[in-house]
Amino acid sequence: MATATNVKNATFRNPDMYWDIAASIYFPPEFDENKTYPAVVTAHPIGSCKEQTSGNIYGTALAEAGNVVIAFDASFQGASGGTPRFREDPAERVEDFRRVVDYLVTLPYVDADRIGVLGVCGGGGYTLSAALTEKRFKAVVSITGVNFGRMQRETAAAGEGGVIGALRGVAAQRTAEARGAESAVSGMLPETAEQAAAVGDIDIVEAFDYYRTDRGREDNGCVLFEAAHGATALGWDAFHLADELLDQPLMVVVGDKQGAFGAYKDGKEIYAKAASTDKELVELHDVSHYDLYDQPNGAGEALKKVIPFFAEKL
Repeated sequence: MATATNVKNATFRNPDMYWDIAASIYFPPEFDENKTYPAVVTAHPIGSCKEQTSGNIYGTALAEAGNVVIAFDASFQGASGGTPRFREDPAERVEDFRRVVDYLVTLPYVDADRIGVLGVCGGGGYTLSAALTEKRFKAVVSITGVNFGRMQRETAAAGEGGVIGALRGVAAQRTAEARGAESAVSGMLPETAEQAAAVGDIDIVEAFDYYRTDRGREDNGCVLFEAAHGATALGWDAFHLADELLDQPLMVVVGDKQGAFGAYKDGKEIYAKAASTDKELVELHDVSHYDLYDQPNGAGEALKKVIPFFAEKL
């Protein structure tokens, strides 16, 4: 895959924020600031950062194809500001997309009428949710998108006390912190490759390989989650009202090697549910969730569909 050579880092702040959002802007070859270009916003997975897959893989390739691409760190994560750190709040994650577009439309070389959006994993679920009401997005792509609310409820349901027990735990932690306790943070991944293998699920094994080895490891890709603000996700559904509001041209990319994160079934669900009359489900054979992050048989094949999709729709 292409290696980015024309990238600059930016930070910006909206009037509704007390912190900065950090982003990387990828420029097309022979970029001319006196011209205007289509733009694509790319969103990273949960627990990740802009340098992982959304920027270095999809951002680079889409820029090489002639787009200005902005890969951003979610608020409270990566190089973006906001406290408490590692907060995974769907309301804030979705609002970040609007903040990024607000910044994009101030750039003279961006055509405000030709902006698309792409998200990977949890970023794909947030992308779909944002596009419901953010109609400055003219074309939408989900790459192995995960409905984070559904995933959180399923995970909680398998534990002691179920979803209600998890909500009570969040409530107790929030009360403790209001009274002065330290912020509580937990990790999603096992500590070793052997522990990941013992879980016996392809998504867990490959998540460890991506985030904890030189394959995809980045300082800001911590895969850590703050606890006291977890209630919102447990009551959230990325696909709510998609049958009424998700009307933009849509491409949903999934691999058929299914794992615990549930991207395959989420992809099938949102494809069937979306109101768009211009939609495509791309199902890649013998491809896993993490193949779609950075592997030629996954991300490489997805980009063969995604690049012409944006070229046509933008």
